[in-house]
Amino acid sequence: MPYKKRKGERKPTFAVLGAGHGGLAMAGHLALLGFRTRLWNRSRERTDRVSDRGGIELEGVIEGFGELELATDDIGAAIEGADVIMVVVPATGHRDIAKLCAPHLNRNQVIVLNPGRTFGALEFLQVLNNEEAPATPTLAEAQTFIYVSRHTDFAHARIMQIKNSVPLAAIPAHKTPEVLDIVRKALPEFVAATNVLETSLDNIGAIFHPALTILNAARIESTHGDFEYYLEGVSPSTARIVEAADMERVALGTALGVHLHTAREWLYLAYSSAGKTLYDATQGTPGYKGVRAPSTLTHRYILEDVPMSLVPMVSVGKLLGVKTPTLNALIHMASLIHARDFWAEGRTVQKLGLAGMSVEDIRMLAVRGVSK
Repeated sequence: MPYKKRKGERKPTFAVLGAGHGGLAMAGHLALLGFRTRLWNRSRERTDRVSDRGGIELEGVIEGFGELELATDDIGAAIEGADVIMVVVPATGHRDIAKLCAPHLNRNQVIVLNPGRTFGALEFLQVLNNEEAPATPTLAEAQTFIYVSRHTDFAHARIMQIKNSVPLAAIPAHKTPEVLDIVRKALPEFVAATNVLETSLDNIGAIFHPALTILNAARIESTHGDFEYYLEGVSPSTARIVEAADMERVALGTALGVHLHTAREWLYLAYSSAGKTLYDATQGTPGYKGVRAPSTLTHRYILEDVPMSLVPMVSVGKLLGVKTPTLNALIHMASLIHARDFWAEGRTVQKLGLAGMSVEDIRMLAVRGVSK
């Protein structure tokens, strides 16, 4: 439904950075809702197609044509005067996006990472500080991406689902209500999380996706993903490995003073899937029926989730004395599969600016935006 402005209320202007599956869906939807919307992408080919059409055609649960104010490969033009900057690129691109944005930002803007993966907002803040950005806007990250979507061409997106509830947190944490106040004018599905440590560590996909893809590597290669990813890819033995990895994630949250749901608890909360074990709960999840496996191992479930989610968990765990043998093994196997060093590529405490910090330091950075 198009947004209806209340009397005396100013509608925010949005800039969406990224014209892939998610960025096209978000930009088209925001424009269709009646918000001034700009779209940026590094590749001019994509933005030229959108510009030629004048906007983005949407189908699926949202249908219509979202007329954009601007589609460009000039990031300065895209974000100038924008109230909210929605970053919708793979987490592997967050660092580059922060560098590109840094010279053009003002302190009154809001930047939302959709999603941040693990410690994305902390990384973005670190880059802005290193780049000596003239102003630091309010940074926020979502726990997961709000849409399930695919694009059919460069100016056409299909939205299959809009999630009912997406936790979001800002740095500093006391600004979360301010961010929600402006973002929820367009997307009321966003809800408050305690802080960015919660949004970073309570993303269950970071555990399920890499583990199941790696543990089913031979089957994915031999069938090109022609099997039920969760219902067939999760066996009693693979479920035990996933559960061990999940317990290490929860232990890291405990060390940082954040209460996290286990994967089994999350399945119950999200899908009412009960079970004494993670295997039982997974098999009892109707929503997983028909979900196929990735067709290749060259997939974001490894290429994004391992360096941007698992590596920072292990790196911060090592800093704080939290043992993560299962997560270590998954990262090592992913590196072997792709003949790449995901440890070097990933978000380490050095890249996050957390090296040498205590629990108190990290919590202060996440909650207040500054360390001691």
